Amino acid sequence: MTRSSEEAVRGLWQTLSARDYDGIADWVTDDCLYMDMPLGPALSARGPADIAKRLRVGWGGLAAYENHDGVLVADGEHVMYEHSETWTFSSGEVFTLPFATVHRVREGRVCLWKDYWDYGAIMNAAPAAWVESLGTADTSWVFDATDLV
Repeated sequence: MTRSSEEAVRGLWQTLSARDYDGIADWVTDDCLYMDMPLGPALSARGPADIAKRLRVGWGGLAAYENHDGVLVADGEHVMYEHSETWTFSSGEVFTLPFATVHRVREGRVCLWKDYWDYGAIMNAAPAAWVESLGTADTSWVFDATDLV
């Protein structure tokens, strides 16, 4: 059964909200490109395993994470999704970050995923220990997508 573009994106974000890193592979293509646009295409991840590693950099140390559903607009393979995420840090800070995400869907699975968010807002809200942990995080996932976007 082939999923619609909307079903693929909603299914992916339900999986992400559960922090089901293994489940990501059910929703993205083997060559899916994931980019946090504020960081630029040189710090992208490609494929479900590396996308999961990339997400663990941000979410791995959180006490809780939740995606809040929002407006989703689909036009064929292109999907724009306005949503927000609430991050609860293990030290008790809670922060909600608005997102706009652009997806491309191929054969019922996401093949391109670009997140747009406010880098300064996260750096101002995150505890120092979390920010410092970024300096020693696993970077084996890094894929330079500069020539692809």
